[in-house]
Amino acid sequence: MTAAVATRSEHDLLGDRDVPAEAYWGIHTLRAMENFPITGTPISAYPHLIDALAAVKEAAARANEELGLLAPEKAAVIIEACREIRDGKLHDQFVVDVIQGGAGTSTNMNANEVIANRALELLSHEKGQYSFLHPNEDVNLGQSTNDVYPTAIKTATIFAVRELLKAMAVLQDSFAAKAVEFRGVLKMGRTQLQDAVPMTLGQEFSTFAVMLDEDRSRLAEAVELIHEINLGATAIGTGLNAPAGYADSARRHLAEITGLPLVTAANLVEATQDCGAFVQMSGVLKRIAVKLSKSCNDLRLLSSGPRAGLGEINLPPVQAGSSIMPGKVNPVIPEVVNQIAFEVIGNDVTITMAAEAGQLQLNAFEPIILHSLSESLTHLRAGCLTLAERCVDGITANEDELRAAVENSIGLVTALNPYIGYTAATDIAKEALATGRGVAELVQEKGLLLAETLAELLRPEILAGGAQLPA
Repeated sequence: MTAAVATRSEHDLLGDRDVPAEAYWGIHTLRAMENFPITGTPISAYPHLIDALAAVKEAAARANEELGLLAPEKAAVIIEACREIRDGKLHDQFVVDVIQGGAGTSTNMNANEVIANRALELLSHEKGQYSFLHPNEDVNLGQSTNDVYPTAIKTATIFAVRELLKAMAVLQDSFAAKAVEFRGVLKMGRTQLQDAVPMTLGQEFSTFAVMLDEDRSRLAEAVELIHEINLGATAIGTGLNAPAGYADSARRHLAEITGLPLVTAANLVEATQDCGAFVQMSGVLKRIAVKLSKSCNDLRLLSSGPRAGLGEINLPPVQAGSSIMPGKVNPVIPEVVNQIAFEVIGNDVTITMAAEAGQLQLNAFEPIILHSLSESLTHLRAGCLTLAERCVDGITANEDELRAAVENSIGLVTALNPYIGYTAATDIAKEALATGRGVAELVQEKGLLLAETLAELLRPEILAGGAQLPA
């Protein structure tokens, strides 16, 4: 027989419900759990969001006490409860599904109830004894979901972006180190998968590093827009039920708590309905994903083989590649990063549609924006670190094969254009193709001076003039 679970009774506009006595969440959270069994992923899966919610609630309590609206003893325990949450406690009590109807109200009420019940304990009362301290009247004082939720999303996003920027720097450094290691390795460049002109493998890897550096700059620019918040706007941006000075006080306290240079939007009505900053951020994440996926495509192509592909580089083997083909090793790390990129691109479509679907004074679809943006940020971060540590750091070059391909390539004749002209160079190319001989071999036959010129042009330090390699 299963032992009965102790409960407490709570009341809302729909009636009375029994809530587990030990739960810090209450009736609003209970109904949300029943209403939104969507992903099975609770908001606690996003610790930055939980920390941000606690920071917003602490800032509000400090502002309300400062303005004489909240008794000091209530403010003190609300603040203490919020700090405990920011220290990692009670995260398991944030149980509502990340995708939910109601513009984030369920998330806001989950936070209000957890904070209120912990504050009640600190006042030596039982959970649910809201006559002493109330989730709405005290914890949510001067607030609405419509300013708390987007402010918390933005705060959480800033910290997640910082982590992604660090991970991108790690991957950039890995590519840059390989660019230095391979700076003297000659190879053929390709355009449209056909032989082009000689280059160095170092130049190829430096490109991967430069693309990441550019995208880090774009991401740092995009996150600046996220620092504008609408805390104090309350329901639609008019500040109804928030006293004069509340918005500035709450922003000031939140900036102090988080260490972020937050600013209050100039027009709170606009800021409460406009999700443009999230669209901008998602667009930059899509840019990062597209370019990162392109780099992974190149790594897979360059390492294809080992006998029947390009086989120019070797990716470190990290697991057996087949349940039927013995000895097969697949480029699984670039492949998983490709899949992250596909997800981010899809998330960008979701965020775009959700932002567009807002109506009049509120966007009700910020929960899916939060979910999609958080997935993109956290998965890109993990992908960058995994690609650096499990793949790029261990890449080696097949130098002999690379040089042999250069010497046998028809593309070598392009380097002779300035010396013998396009027509004569074309004749050498045609002869090489017809006879199966290498361009370098034919050039050697046709004149020592030309051979010396070609050899000089193929020196890695000469080729490196087209790209700045890391020092």
